[in-house]
Amino acid sequence: MRFNGKYVWASLALSVALAAPLPLAAKDQTYTGTVSDAMCGAKHMMEGGAASCTRACVRKGSQYALIVADKVYVLQTDDKTALDTLDKLAGGRASVQGTANGDTITVSSVKETK
Repeated sequence: MRFNGKYVWASLALSVALAAPLPLAAKDQTYTGTVSDAMCGAKHMMEGGAASCTRACVRKGSQYALIVADKVYVLQTDDKTALDTLDKLAGGRASVQGTANGDTITVSSVKETK
């Protein structure tokens, strides 16, 4: 019996791919930083300070963001409680619980931190 090498390798590759473990679902983590907006990041341009600039930018369509060291994470949430807390903490420190995917955190909760 002869095997066509091309088909043997394709079958072997498929078998290995199917046997490989699936990636684990991303887990919630806590990120602590300063609440800002995605448009301004760490450098606010409007007068009145970081809090009022963040709120104005969000009212104009920007998303909330969290500045952690040198990194700006866009915060993704439709949860009214989380959005209200982000508004209250604009320009201040917060701990955000959520799942990061690149530069975006899908938020599960937000709380004030010192």
